[in-house]
Amino acid sequence: MNVLAVDIGNTRIKWGHADAGGGWLRQGWAPTATPAALAADWSALPPPQRIVLSNVAGDAVRAEVAALLPPAAMPPLWLAASGAQCGVRSGYAQPASLGADRWAALIAARHIAGGACVVANAGTTMTVDALDGDGLFLGGCIVAGATLMRQALARDTANLALREGVFAYFPDNTGDAIFSGAVNALAGAVRQCQSYLEQAGALQPVVVLSGGDASLIEPRLGGTVLRVDNLVLEGLLRVARDPS
Repeated sequence: MNVLAVDIGNTRIKWGHADAGGGWLRQGWAPTATPAALAADWSALPPPQRIVLSNVAGDAVRAEVAALLPPAAMPPLWLAASGAQCGVRSGYAQPASLGADRWAALIAARHIAGGACVVANAGTTMTVDALDGDGLFLGGCIVAGATLMRQALARDTANLALREGVFAYFPDNTGDAIFSGAVNALAGAVRQCQSYLEQAGALQPVVVLSGGDASLIEPRLGGTVLRVDNLVLEGLLRVARDPS
């Protein structure tokens, strides 16, 4: 099945075009603030049989993207989290309230890891979600991304203006201290979730890691880390193949 998968995030709209065998033929992105930039790329694609989308950027952006979609053999499928899908069961108090991007990432991680795992997607915000060995989503947390953390310090303090910095074990200047603090906070959230999973009975849960800030935190993590370019797109593609 020829599929167009679209991940509408807070900062970027990422998309991928896959062939019947499941391989990505082409991928791209546009700023969420200017979705019209997608029109030229999508008009050059072969007509897709299925379009499946995830949106966390609100109704106005959804309407803009919907107007740009190429004709397809089937109506577009806008993913929404549910109680169970594609081998994942939800333990969320209100399953439908989970973000579609988190749900897609969980579906992808279930099939990539094949067992208990921490699903971390590090972008504008970072989501850290726990899957047990039976595919049950136990829950997770949301953390401000590295840039948001640094911007908050610059905005809400008198002496911590936004500045350049690099990671260090023992930072010896303010720029590095702020940057390292953000990285350690992100990595710490992932490692803590690993610890909680182990306390719940999982044996050495792996981390399935994705997102624009993945490279910042990957070296700070322990155990097995499976780096995936775009977990949400991978999950959307799996839903397109078998939505049940």
